[in-house]
Amino acid sequence: MPTVGVKRDLLFKALGRSFTDEEFDELCFDYGLELDEVTSEKQMISKEQGEEKAADASDEIIYKIDVPANRYDLLCLEGLVRSLLVFLGKTAVPHYRAIKAKNPQVLYIKQETQNVRPHCVSAILRNISFTKESYTSFIELQEKLHQNICRKRALVAIGLHDMDKIEGPFRYTAEPPDEIKFIALNQTKEKTAAELMQLYKSDNHLKHYLHILDGEPLYPIIYDNNNNVLSMPPIINGNHSRISPDTKNIFIDCTATDLHKASVVLDTLVTMFSVYCKDQYEVESVDVVQPDGSTISYPKLQYRDEIVELEKSNKAVGISIEAAKAAEILTKMCLKSEVLPDGKRIQVTVPPTRADVIHPCDIYEDIAIAFGYNNITEVIPPTNCIANQLPLNKLSDLIRGPIAQAGFTEALTFSLCSRDDVSEKLNKPDGCKEAVHIGNPKTAEFQIARTALLPGLLKTISSNRNMPLPLKLFEISDVVLRDDSSDVGSRNERRFCAVYCNRTPGFEVTQGLLDRFMQLLNVNPTENTQSNPNQGYHIRARDDTTFFPGRSADIILNGLVIGKIGVLHPDVLNKFEITNPCSAFEINIHHFL
Repeated sequence: MPTVGVKRDLLFKALGRSFTDEEFDELCFDYGLELDEVTSEKQMISKEQGEEKAADASDEIIYKIDVPANRYDLLCLEGLVRSLLVFLGKTAVPHYRAIKAKNPQVLYIKQETQNVRPHCVSAILRNISFTKESYTSFIELQEKLHQNICRKRALVAIGLHDMDKIEGPFRYTAEPPDEIKFIALNQTKEKTAAELMQLYKSDNHLKHYLHILDGEPLYPIIYDNNNNVLSMPPIINGNHSRISPDTKNIFIDCTATDLHKASVVLDTLVTMFSVYCKDQYEVESVDVVQPDGSTISYPKLQYRDEIVELEKSNKAVGISIEAAKAAEILTKMCLKSEVLPDGKRIQVTVPPTRADVIHPCDIYEDIAIAFGYNNITEVIPPTNCIANQLPLNKLSDLIRGPIAQAGFTEALTFSLCSRDDVSEKLNKPDGCKEAVHIGNPKTAEFQIARTALLPGLLKTISSNRNMPLPLKLFEISDVVLRDDSSDVGSRNERRFCAVYCNRTPGFEVTQGLLDRFMQLLNVNPTENTQSNPNQGYHIRARDDTTFFPGRSADIILNGLVIGKIGVLHPDVLNKFEITNPCSAFEINIHHFL
């Protein structure tokens, strides 16, 4: 959940009264929020950088409030105060309006942008009056949106410009980086886009966004009518149009790869800060001309009506209230509502600030919050459900204790791994054949769901190779395998894997642990593998490329191969950067149920 830090005194002044910490904590709970921490700038800097750095910091009290990730309207002081005032009944639900000027500003989107960052929406805040605090809040909301719904500018990037320093119409296009030249924000010399990208590789703030454009033949760029560069999204704005607390008219652009999210971001920005405009809650729209010649005006600031059935909402929440009461408490949540003539349904008006409301269930949640979770009567469920541990989990839990008592340490490794971990590193070129692949892996380390536990344990040993020998690790957990007969195309398989690492391979230690495991489950070794191979367990020599030639075997249980055991191949150990020999086994424990 995002955390919003607001100064206590500013918050109380805006709310029109003071609260104790306990009272405000209770108010937050009533509204579905959480007062996470009461701190100060000095305390925060002291924790992060030490007391010396915090010497000149302010002692002003700061409330850190956790808000739901989809409540973008609560990410700033203005939105938080407005919502709480409506909730407390101290102000009416505001109505937001997009006003079209007599000669509206126009932004043209060129065809060249379609392969890099195809969408752009825009709006203007006219006659705005900032204080130092409200200006800071404006910039902080921009950054919070960048980190939240904008997904670190990958989906949407926001540009803020002083309208009095630029002239429309505006042009959103894309050009080769060597042909783009401008003075970037906080710079004094003109540079090309390619030079700026190189410069920002050492910038702690901007270097995290460079990958979005890295390698693209064309970079997006916004010009005004005088060819002044407004911004090179999503990296940096131009210095020419920078805003300040004295700015009176603000031109906002949101370039994006997701048009819906761009519209939500623009609506959030203008609704939160139009309160400081001369005409409160009015926003001047901009005509955006698409590459095909069609024109769309932004911001849309659309309202829509949802019909909620009282009986369904009462049943979902677990309460019994009248329609009038439901409409009243929904209005407290900034969802203006009225009872329809039949008395059984409620018409709920969803404002542009509530992008989180996409289904009647979201409205039911607001009813529950405004009614008060503590006021909902606890009842015994009508169905009789007696829980029981799954046999597989019970078996796993019973095994862990004795294995740890045998001197092995349990590890818990990642369920995702790289393709190389289960193929090339284990000397198995076709090791990914059964793997479930991640469609959009974040990093090369997490490309597939693991098909074996062994790579995770070897990585753990590699990371702890400076620890005293021997290293004895085990893990009992699931692997994921492709299965076309399953409704989801895959299945989980519970495995038990153990690795012994020392100056000698210690195969006898690993086999001894396997014997102890079988003993715990009352499985006897096969007395005569020739005459009675389908009773008990035994190991049968078989070469496996993961193991040293001639030093590996299949583990046989009642005639079925349930795993492998052996001394790991030196090539495998080298690929995992392990310098000491190891022995290991891995078995499927489903066969013991």
